[in-house]
Amino acid sequence: MEVAAVILPLVGAIIAGLYGRFIGDRGAELVTCALMLLAAVLSVVIFFDVALGGGERHTELFSWIVSGSLEASWAVKIDTLSAVMLLVVNCISALIHIYSIGYMHHDRSIPRFFSYLSLFTFFMLMLVSADNFVQMFFGWEGVGLASYLLIGFWYDRASANAAAIKAFVVNRVGDFGFALGIFGVFMLFDAVSFETVFAAVPEKSGTLIDFLGLQFDALTILCILLFIGAMGKSAQLLLHTWLPDAMEGPTPVSALIHAATMVTAGVFMVCRLSPMFEYAPDALMLVTVVGASTAFFAATVGLVQNDIKRVIAYSTCSQLGYMFFAAGVSAYGAAMFHLFTHAFFKALLFLGAGSVIHAMSGEQDMRRMGGLWRLVPWTYALMWIGSLALAGVFPFAGYFSKDIILESAWAAHSGVGTYAFLLGIVSAFMTAFYSWRLLFMTFHGPSRADRHTLEHAHESPWVMLAPLVVLAIGAVGAGWIAYDWFVGEGREGFWRESILVLGHDIIEEAHHAPGWVVLAPTVMGLAGIALAYVMYMLMPGLPGALATALRPVYLFLLNKWYFDELYDFLFVFPAQRLGRLFWREGDVGVIDRFGPDGIAAASIRLARRASALQTGYLYHYAFAMLIGVVMLITWYLFVQAR
Repeated sequence: MEVAAVILPLVGAIIAGLYGRFIGDRGAELVTCALMLLAAVLSVVIFFDVALGGGERHTELFSWIVSGSLEASWAVKIDTLSAVMLLVVNCISALIHIYSIGYMHHDRSIPRFFSYLSLFTFFMLMLVSADNFVQMFFGWEGVGLASYLLIGFWYDRASANAAAIKAFVVNRVGDFGFALGIFGVFMLFDAVSFETVFAAVPEKSGTLIDFLGLQFDALTILCILLFIGAMGKSAQLLLHTWLPDAMEGPTPVSALIHAATMVTAGVFMVCRLSPMFEYAPDALMLVTVVGASTAFFAATVGLVQNDIKRVIAYSTCSQLGYMFFAAGVSAYGAAMFHLFTHAFFKALLFLGAGSVIHAMSGEQDMRRMGGLWRLVPWTYALMWIGSLALAGVFPFAGYFSKDIILESAWAAHSGVGTYAFLLGIVSAFMTAFYSWRLLFMTFHGPSRADRHTLEHAHESPWVMLAPLVVLAIGAVGAGWIAYDWFVGEGREGFWRESILVLGHDIIEEAHHAPGWVVLAPTVMGLAGIALAYVMYMLMPGLPGALATALRPVYLFLLNKWYFDELYDFLFVFPAQRLGRLFWREGDVGVIDRFGPDGIAAASIRLARRASALQTGYLYHYAFAMLIGVVMLITWYLFVQAR
């Protein structure tokens, strides 16, 4: 059963990709959606059996790599952590597949699109079901490849090609650290199997390693290198620049990448490797600081973005920061709880934004919207549900998961914990503000759309709305249903051996946080909603006045803290200049000049001179023959004289 839940998306990808011409658009849609729905049903069964019933499964398919002491099998490992991810990935992906039938119905490459979607899902499933570092790396890189294909799906657009390349290259930076971490794990433990490595971690604690000519704690270095991989894949600060550009892909791709799959891979990896990170407290401190800083940074940028999908993309970046700083203070259950609830409401928001874009004939700029709530009432209501969950308003799912994260950060009683708590509280205020800014600019106030677009605005078909309704149910009820399993009284029986926490239980302390800590996120969220209402409903001229009065700050946020410009200055432009130097002076000036081009040019010159002898005049040929005879006689006489 668990093997089928992982392999079925691959089967759909192969059928749609190789036989799409024969089965047609409808056939590709039906095959991939049916197989994804079957995988989702199997994932639900596996979740109840493994996570709630304690029936962990480990199915070894075959030995993949056997070379000396390096042994890596191809296996499907399902414990509670994997079962949660299997449930989230397959269910969200199945809903996105169904939604895509309506969203992509005018596209010319439907079989290719559905093949890429299913392939992406398969690689993510391989990542979360791996029982060793090598198999995890296979899924990790496969997700990166599939994201490149999906982001650049509309390859006839220069912006889509550039975004796909950017996502691929930035992720390679993080993946280089991830690969180094895996090499270091094998060097230290002489194994890549999770079970073997985790069992040996306590005895390797305190081992020193030579790194850059200095002595460091081995586990700390390894965990930092592995976390660098998570920073790239999960778009954390410094390696986040690919995320907003990824919005160039179709909206279902944005939902798939940013809700349940690729960007959550880093969070899952840190939780999976909790037996290592728990023995590397300095690495956990780095995780906390980076996560909290990302939550704050992305929230500030989301305040001023005008593209509806980019606002939600920066929201994803910010919420991932929450998950990471929860893991950084050893509240792994809280991190996974927010990953679980976030998948529902973030997929809901992205697909809801896609419904708006569908209604507006491809328009994504919120400044050209307004007053849409009467035209798309279902989308409007569902977007409200997603926004309430994102803002952490009771009783929606985000309230439960975000609150336990902030309470855990406070309960850590450490410098980095306090840092995360404060930035998390401020970010909660900004999250609520930009969520309602999106709602008010898109659905309320006078319409700013052109007449032609407005005349053709319409509600999405039910093949698109039905998945939104299912996701809305999850955005409302997932927190209530899963709270006790993930972070409540039943958490120990739920997680069992899938995560490890040393020392005191942070989540238990979080449950005893004082009242002001519990109320702070809700108060800040309601304050953010109120401020957005004042600025965009009661005083609509205020945002423009503030942007003018605080123009340097506004431009700083609008340009995403100028990270792209900084990276262009530090890395891109120098690399381009160096490349041009090697090309012009090295390749063209030396290699081609004295190599292929030089030989070709010499051959051409020699041929031209030889052809000049072919004049067509008989007396020229007779003269040449006479010269030849004279030269032969001269040579003969010279030889005889010697």
